[in-house]
Amino acid sequence: MMENYQNWLKAIEQTFVVRFPKQSLATFGVTNIKYYVVTEPIYADGDEREGVVRTGQVTSERPAIITPNYFNSIQGFSSDAYEFFREVARDQGPNSPAIMYEYKNKPENLEIVGGLATEIAHNISKDLNSRQEEMSVVMVGVDELWDVALLKFIYEFTASSVSSNVQDFTSRGLLTPRNDLGGIPAAAAQQLEALFQEVEQGDRASVDILKQELDRWGVFPFYQDRFLSLFR
Repeated sequence: MMENYQNWLKAIEQTFVVRFPKQSLATFGVTNIKYYVVTEPIYADGDEREGVVRTGQVTSERPAIITPNYFNSIQGFSSDAYEFFREVARDQGPNSPAIMYEYKNKPENLEIVGGLATEIAHNISKDLNSRQEEMSVVMVGVDELWDVALLKFIYEFTASSVSSNVQDFTSRGLLTPRNDLGGIPAAAAQQLEALFQEVEQGDRASVDILKQELDRWGVFPFYQDRFLSLFR
């Protein structure tokens, strides 16, 4: 375990971004980012002048507004993540709004290119700039842990986008608590209203999703009469 941790630290220390995307994460839509991770091949003996270029696409789904209570009802996260949100709930309240980002990675290609890894990365960056590729990122990482470079970028890019995303949500009143609905954010109330309308318009397949979201937000008692009226 300690050896793996040391390897991760080494990979993080040797990882850096040569070129960031020119735009932040979209607040109200999906963001697609093309990535180029350049590494020195693991078989390099010191005299090699080759680099490994891995390309792919990271997709960031539309940022979602959640609360600690809502997060704790979602399955699939680590125990550390749940403990973090329980601490947030104790400190800031169970319905304090937060933003959750969801990413998907789709590797595409691997290519061996002549030259030093840093030189290759800068050449790729120059080419992207000349083509005005705004949503592309170029990184240099460690070959056997190349995905650490990708994770480090995702963390840094998300951190740099949070303030603008929060500002966008705030300007539209989406983080405002709905005290008439137990204090959930206005964005959650809008989401629930949209689900109700889908069901009321005949989309019966959305009934289970609606009930699940009402329970996750802990607001079923506020909507109980309206929900039951769907079956009358």
